[in-house]
Amino acid sequence: MTNITQQLAEFAAGLDYDDLPAEVTHRAKQLLLDITGISLRARHDADSTATMRQALERLGLAAGEATVIGDEGGFAPTAAALLNGAMAHSLDFDDTHAAGSLHSSAPIVPAALAAAQMAGANGRDLIAAIVAGYEVQIRLSLALNPKEHYERGFHPTATTGTFGAAAAAGRVLGLDATAIASAFGICGSQAAGSMQFLADGAWNKRFHVGHAAANGLLAAALAAEGYVGASEPLEGQSGFFRAYAPNPQPRLAIAGLGEHWETLSLAVKPYPCCRYSHAALDGLFALREEHGISPDEVEAVDIGLSQTGWRIIGAPQPEKRAPKNVVDGQFSMPFVAAVALRAGQMTWDDYARHIDDPHTLALCRKVSTRVDAQVDAEFPQQMSGVVKVTTPRGEFERFIRIPKGEPENFVTDEELRAKFDGLVEPYLSSTQAAALAEGLLSIEGQNNVDALLALSRPGVA
Repeated sequence: MTNITQQLAEFAAGLDYDDLPAEVTHRAKQLLLDITGISLRARHDADSTATMRQALERLGLAAGEATVIGDEGGFAPTAAALLNGAMAHSLDFDDTHAAGSLHSSAPIVPAALAAAQMAGANGRDLIAAIVAGYEVQIRLSLALNPKEHYERGFHPTATTGTFGAAAAAGRVLGLDATAIASAFGICGSQAAGSMQFLADGAWNKRFHVGHAAANGLLAAALAAEGYVGASEPLEGQSGFFRAYAPNPQPRLAIAGLGEHWETLSLAVKPYPCCRYSHAALDGLFALREEHGISPDEVEAVDIGLSQTGWRIIGAPQPEKRAPKNVVDGQFSMPFVAAVALRAGQMTWDDYARHIDDPHTLALCRKVSTRVDAQVDAEFPQQMSGVVKVTTPRGEFERFIRIPKGEPENFVTDEELRAKFDGLVEPYLSSTQAAALAEGLLSIEGQNNVDALLALSRPGVA
């Protein structure tokens, strides 16, 4: 269990754009487009954004050269990373990794963008840094065993995301392996993220993903100036692996490093809610269309989930059937199922339409969830789901092994662009949106990212 920190640091420091397979760079650019659209919409629509921005102003951090997506002002780099990271995760619409049970772009891309603006880095270095961050973060979650990490109350997106953000920021800032290892040592005292937010729909989950982005950037900046972080922060006796999970498998963090790309296992979400609900939603949409199911005829809905998924979006059932706010809705299988059956869709705007709708809430109370053996057997490699809808005409059932958006069932370029356009449409003209999208998808040709990020601000020509 030795040298894992050093091997990951050497990988991040030495990763070059030309080392990356074409499909990896293409996927990274697709994910960059996706997270930018999500962040822009959250800048204006997420209920938590204004308060966080005001807090940053109060702290004197809303003044600087770093860009917050969709915001007119400039910010200190750590503040931009914090706010961009929180916004990227606020809609629960950001990319996921099934086996790692986490989100990657939300903590990593904001740290990389802020570092790129600090360093004047080009698009090629930015993409290499983002991939380095993805690989470090995902591999650390796999090494922890995400199910057991969750059971200890941690959110792996935030805990492992701190290290991924440091890897990305360190790569952009040009740190060598020794300095990135030191940054990881600093991250060992920062990695946090509690799942307690599920108790009452609080905004913590958004904050601690943004905080991971800011902490990773801070760790890299400290290391760049020679600040010394703890040695062996991952594999040490009091290190991350032993402290954060009961049965870690540290070697998974470096297995196939630089040869097998976990970046290609990242999925894009078609619906703005917890990924564990997506397979069931796919099944409900399919049954609704195939059998012409009307919400008025639904007598009962039975949904089978993995044990991990059920703990997050299915239990306790009385509370999940009565969401009180958007966060509750995002993590309620009964709510998103009811919206799917009533509206034939599940979009960000559906929260405002349905969270207080008595007809939707009545349908929520007809939805039951349980742990399904077939679904649980697929976990963690797949976030599968099974649904059964009972009507006077009979019972209709569907098992979905691979939800839409997973690598084996990935969105098309047209679907990805439609998601982006739908998110930014209220705030950017079609011309500006097209320029931003095309710039992100060809970012390897950019000498720096400043002008491109400025296109996220409404009204920029």
